[in-house]
Amino acid sequence: MIDEGYIKYEAIWHTSPPFESSVTDALIVHRQLMLKYDLIGAYPDGIGFGNISQRNGQSNSFVISGSATGSLPVLSSAHFSLVLKTDPILNKLWCTGPHIASSEAMSHAAFYTILPHINAVIHVHHEKLWQKYLFTLPTTAAEATYGSPEMVKEIERLLSDPTVADGNLMFMAGHTDGIFAFGTDLEGISAKLIQLLSTL
Repeated sequence: MIDEGYIKYEAIWHTSPPFESSVTDALIVHRQLMLKYDLIGAYPDGIGFGNISQRNGQSNSFVISGSATGSLPVLSSAHFSLVLKTDPILNKLWCTGPHIASSEAMSHAAFYTILPHINAVIHVHHEKLWQKYLFTLPTTAAEATYGSPEMVKEIERLLSDPTVADGNLMFMAGHTDGIFAFGTDLEGISAKLIQLLSTL
C-alpha cells in the first residue's frame, strides 16, 4: 500500500515571497533530472512522491521542495520552503517561504543535524530499486513510517554506523518504494541514484 502525501508534523509556517533564483536554481535542475528518471513524480492516482533539499549556509536550516509538488511537471522558486528548525520529540517544524515544507522535511532535518558535512538530501521512489536493495543496503525498520518521529529515530540509529553515513543511501521499509540519498552535493547524489538504476 502506498502511504504518501500528507504532513504528519505540526507546522509553524510563516508565508513569504518566492526565493531568489540563486537559492533554488540548483534544486530545480536536479529535481527535474530526478523527474526525468521517474524517481520523483506521481502515482496513477495523482499523488505525488519525492522531494529534494539543500543545506542553507553553515546552519542546519535547509531549503526543500514543498508539500505535494512531486506531481508537478516543473517547479519554480515559489514551490520551496526554508526549514528553520525542527523538534522531532514534539513533532514540530518551523518553516518560512511561499510553500509549506514537504511531508518528509522532518526526516531531511535528521540528516543535516547528524551529518554536518553533507549539504543535500534527495528522497525518491522506485519500486524495483526498493525491492532489490531493501534490507541489503541500510534500511529503516518497517514500523517507522515516512515523516514521523519514529523515522527520525531510525535515521539516527542507522547513521550512528559510519559505514552507513559513508554509503549515502538509505531504504525505508515502512514507506513503500522510499529511498533517501544524501551527500556533499546535489550532483554527486543525483549521479549515485542514476548509477544505481543501471544495476537493475
